[in-house]
Amino acid sequence: MINSIPFIILDSLVYGSWLFLVASGLTLIYGVMKVLNVAHGSLYAFGAYSTAWLIGWFINKFPDLEIFTFLIIPIASLTVGIILSLFIEKFFLKKIYFRDEIVIVLVTYGLFLIFEDAMKLIFGTSSYLPYQPRMLLGNINIFGLPYVIYDLAIIIIAILIWYLFYFIMKYTKIGKLLLTVISDREISLALGINVNKFFIYTFTIGCLLGCLGGAISAPMISVVPGIGVEVIVLTFAVVVTGGLGSVSGAAIGALLIGFARTIAIFYAPQFELFIVFFVMAVILSFKPEGIFGKKEIRKI
Repeated sequence: MINSIPFIILDSLVYGSWLFLVASGLTLIYGVMKVLNVAHGSLYAFGAYSTAWLIGWFINKFPDLEIFTFLIIPIASLTVGIILSLFIEKFFLKKIYFRDEIVIVLVTYGLFLIFEDAMKLIFGTSSYLPYQPRMLLGNINIFGLPYVIYDLAIIIIAILIWYLFYFIMKYTKIGKLLLTVISDREISLALGINVNKFFIYTFTIGCLLGCLGGAISAPMISVVPGIGVEVIVLTFAVVVTGGLGSVSGAAIGALLIGFARTIAIFYAPQFELFIVFFVMAVILSFKPEGIFGKKEIRKI
């Protein structure tokens, strides 16, 4: 049991970092726009599918240039994220920004269902296995057992993204203006802040993070129909546990759920999914708004 502790810690950090990459976009969008974007799971899936398809196409065309498959991950996530975010924001969210939250949830859920079928039409129903980027980095020996370096790199990426959010919100003018928009939209408008522009930028960044999470995950998993469903459920558990709208809360929630799930996989695999929601239920029973969540006064 003691010998497995280093691997439990590493697996937990990798899984928690992956969860944070996806959940940070969802919680950012909610924190600024009060939009609970159910279609976020589809953004993750589109990022994974586009990356997997492009890697497969690139390898078939240029089999001797595998090293460049790394570039496909940011290219695919940026391209798909920008296109989908602008499409969703312009044709759907822009019309319902100030509507009741349940209306926004229903609209984004409808988009989620549409996107799930659209992916099957575009990419088919076969699985994709774009393993090349993950294998290129090789392994590192940890206590005599090999561990994939690509997986460890996800931890570094997650830390960098969290720090970037922290730095922008605490030390930049844009961050201060964004905090004003988060606190009160009406006052922000009265002060002359272009709230709609902040909404567009925020939604685009949130969608990019969702697609990036999918693109990074593609070399680690079998990309198949339905991966967006599982991800959106886990992501909701993370952001609710950490507190809706808090990026730091999403990081803590992802780590807690990551450690709990990894321990379950090592010692009680039958409780793998149960433990995720058990952790969420325990946290919410003590702090209903989440770890870093704040109580809000609803306007009537």
